[in-house]
Amino acid sequence: MENLIDIKNLTKTYKGSNIPALNNFSISINDGINGILGPNGAGKTTLINILTGIIKNFNGDIKCLNYKLPSEIKKIKPLIGIVPQEIALYQELTAMENLNFFSSLYKLNKQSNSENIKEFLQQLGLYERRNDKIKTYSGGMKRRVNLICGLLHKPKLLFLDEPTVGVDVQSKKVILDFLKNLNQEGTNIIYTSHLIDDVQFLCNNVYIIDNGSLIDYGQTNDLINKHQNCENLEDVFIKLTGKALRDN
Repeated sequence: MENLIDIKNLTKTYKGSNIPALNNFSISINDGINGILGPNGAGKTTLINILTGIIKNFNGDIKCLNYKLPSEIKKIKPLIGIVPQEIALYQELTAMENLNFFSSLYKLNKQSNSENIKEFLQQLGLYERRNDKIKTYSGGMKRRVNLICGLLHKPKLLFLDEPTVGVDVQSKKVILDFLKNLNQEGTNIIYTSHLIDDVQFLCNNVYIIDNGSLIDYGQTNDLINKHQNCENLEDVFIKLTGKALRDN
């Protein structure tokens, strides 16, 4: 069975910097829901931007869904979905108008896609508000519509960046349960978040990176059990990355 992602000796140094954002980075990621954790500046955003084709200049060998990056990015893009941390919606349009617009960019069949949209809206508790403008939505509701936008073309691999940040407990539960069901139906997920409890609840496998390198990985429970005196994933994360502040 092919890995979802294979990376060998990836190095990326930004112009004007002497310190690589990713330094001889190697990783293999399998099917499932995979969490990528790291402090600010660890290299998470750079890694995701490379895997989704936003960054094209780097050294190393990468295969995503058995295609090479960056040379075969056009073959990869129809197979991946991206849900950014920022809300990428038109505030003056309704949820349906937003979703129909993004569907048109994928050139999807209108009839079958209309059924997909209806199903997603129902599963995420938005159907009754589908004709209301996005500007009237709560933060959690916007996050749920943002999520649907990344799923309209039914990708094989979904990249999620902080999909539950700033939402209430109820919205978070709906989103996480939805993602678990989505994976059971065949969609693989790469999930990055600072909310470690969410990662522990959701992810089958966890990869912890720091200073541009992979420092530990494994199945979530195995990763916790292998580190002495660690009761949860947050304990492991602090043990491996330290307590020093990274946000200044």
